[in-house]
Amino acid sequence: METKEQLLAELESINKWEQEQKHLWIWDKIARLPFKLLDKVTPRIIQDKIALLLDEIGSFIQTGGQYLVQEKTVLKRVQEAHPKLTIESVEDVGRVNLQTMDAIAEELKKSRANMATVQGASTGIGGLFTLAVDIPLLLGLSLKTLQEIAIAYGYDPKQKAERIFIIKCLQFTSSDVVGKKAILTDLSGFYEGRGQSREMMSQLQGWREVVYTYRDQFGWKKMMQLIPVAGVIFGAFTNRSAVLDVAEAGSMLYRKRRIMERLQETNKQAEGSCD
Repeated sequence: METKEQLLAELESINKWEQEQKHLWIWDKIARLPFKLLDKVTPRIIQDKIALLLDEIGSFIQTGGQYLVQEKTVLKRVQEAHPKLTIESVEDVGRVNLQTMDAIAEELKKSRANMATVQGASTGIGGLFTLAVDIPLLLGLSLKTLQEIAIAYGYDPKQKAERIFIIKCLQFTSSDVVGKKAILTDLSGFYEGRGQSREMMSQLQGWREVVYTYRDQFGWKKMMQLIPVAGVIFGAFTNRSAVLDVAEAGSMLYRKRRIMERLQETNKQAEGSCD
């Protein structure tokens, strides 16, 4: 297992990443405008699909819904990386070293990004009507990717607290600078081993904003996907970028959580030896 010095060094790299996330590129600022401006003229088929997503997000938070993944595939990958250990549950994954967790999360990130590329290209063929299909598919793939990354770091998405953490990861990806700062503050309870706070639970009563900010982030790139045939290129690029961003945020935030927990364990052991 990692030493305290190694864990602190890893934590420093994550803190640096968090600081970088607090700066929003001018392109990102512009890209958030189109859908907000076009809400009133958005075709009914898209509006209906957004309404459906609201219900699906709520179902995911409560029960996992149709997006709850099986952990067997990830557990198998961990077992292959550590043949001398017995990996039979998500809890067992929490005992492996951080390097293995990072490697599996990176593998999942690349695999799901490739899947998103194919998905975006295929749904970009038909323009407006296939875009209505693309939005829920991309949301579903993002949720499943985050769940797999959670398992890779030893956290079980079958638990409601983890699904709340996953939604906050998704929200973090599509938030502006102010939103990212607020979410990092919200997640402090998880990092300190206290789980979600009452404030976070009350905020999630307004989880509808997650779907709308998730939709807004597509901006001009998704607008270009409305063009039949040409949308293939933009669809592939947009979906790949979206899943890569989600996977990176999930990996970093779950990685920080695991590091913080191990640092707490190390400090307790040190205090125990002093006594």
